[in-house]
Amino acid sequence: MAEKKSLGKEFSKGIIKENPVLRLVLGTCPTLATSVSVTNSIGMGIAATMVLICSNIVISALRKVIPSKIRIPAYIVVIASFVTIVQMLVKAFIPALNDALGVYLPLIVVNCIILGRAEAFAGKNSVPASFLDGLGMGIGFTFALVVMATIREVFGAGTFLDGIDSLTKLFGATSFTGFTIFSEPVGLLVMAPGGFLVFGLVMALANKVAEGKGKPKAELKGCAACPMAHSCSLIDTQDSCDNTAKEEAKE
Repeated sequence: MAEKKSLGKEFSKGIIKENPVLRLVLGTCPTLATSVSVTNSIGMGIAATMVLICSNIVISALRKVIPSKIRIPAYIVVIASFVTIVQMLVKAFIPALNDALGVYLPLIVVNCIILGRAEAFAGKNSVPASFLDGLGMGIGFTFALVVMATIREVFGAGTFLDGIDSLTKLFGATSFTGFTIFSEPVGLLVMAPGGFLVFGLVMALANKVAEGKGKPKAELKGCAACPMAHSCSLIDTQDSCDNTAKEEAKE
């Protein structure tokens, strides 16, 4: 019973308590870039979730085999492999989505949510727990994207689910292409400044809800809050030592 309860928490934490975008403030670049439309957000969310789940499972299964000193390069190879597979599938079956997401689809390789979960969780926990962690974080990421995209698309473009037929055609449905809500939308919301504005408002709402439940607010804590901070500090230390050695050799 305790095991099941623990696994349940690993799944649910990514959706609400530790939402990667609204609570941990990770993956903000693809969030702002792809949340212009709900269709793009759903596509990006599904792609990232697939990579999260698959990479978490493989990394967790190999956690006792991968040497600690090369774990980061190994994680990147695993993640890049699954991103390549997902991108090929999207190009083959949903070319319109591939064109809409553009460079942000292959950039899932360096998405800090995925690499962060590999370092902070999958590399230290069992395969079932890592699977649920990836699934929960993926759903949380998709939820944040869709919430932001709904606000930006409805009030910024005057539409809702525009272009959704690019996804539904996989199931044989091509007649539904979305709704037209407003004839004179606020175009600013689909631009970069509008993305930051909506992101700030949604995060403020998430903080308000979290505060009401006695949880700490989401805060930007710099590199110290990143799961990769320890590895980066080792790199910085090594670079510093190398530079010092070079200066001493010149003297």
